[in-house]
Amino acid sequence: MGLGREEEVETRGQPLFMPGTKVQSIRYVKNDGTYVGKDVGEVLVRTGEVGYVRDIGTFLQRYYIYAVEFIETGVVVGMRGRELAGLDANGEMNKRPKESRASEEIEPQ
Repeated sequence: MGLGREEEVETRGQPLFMPGTKVQSIRYVKNDGTYVGKDVGEVLVRTGEVGYVRDIGTFLQRYYIYAVEFIETGVVVGMRGRELAGLDANGEMNKRPKESRASEEIEPQ
């Protein structure tokens, strides 16, 4: 029995984003029940929202998880690097993960 799709262990390399980096969400994020005060399934972050990386943690000693504070909503959400794109001071994208499938996803209404 295989794992299906093997993924690279991200924590062997440097994080894509450091605290203070301005980022943009390239995927929407729904509440899976772990965000207090919001209903399960409620959209927390929409595609294109801008925020700043506050902290970096790890999950299963394999993946970097970026705590991102989104400016307009004030929501702080943990996201993977593949769900984010770095922005420069002018708001232009300067770093986008290789394996992004954001163009295949449709944001809920």
